[in-house]
Amino acid sequence: QVQLVESGGGLVQAGGSLRLSCTASGSIFVINAMGWYRQAPGNERELVASITSSGSTNYADSVKGRFTISRDNAKNTVNLQMNSLKPEDTAVYYCTSNVITFSHTTARSWGQGTQVTVSS
Repeated sequence: QVQLVESGGGLVQAGGSLRLSCTASGSIFVINAMGWYRQAPGNERELVASITSSGSTNYADSVKGRFTISRDNAKNTVNLQMNSLKPEDTAVYYCTSNVITFSHTTARSWGQGTQVTVSS
């Protein structure tokens, strides 16, 4: 019902910056929230940042002060500006959305994931 398209992953040196973007499309009536998770090999998936349609944000302690999540509700897009990147930020980053569809159901969707690699 909902498709998520991600962009912006890549390779960057420690201390550098990267910007991820994700656009949702499909049977969307209301976006309750969008966010980013990440998963490194051997680790569980963890929440990086999330934002509601009203602008309320939530961040993992490890990224506070370095990452900023933002959204454009009209474009169904969420962005993650990542500054002062560290090698431990290396992971596959997944976009996620929680929406109310035109069928009046709640849908949770995931993007395909984009690799972020931070070199020392």
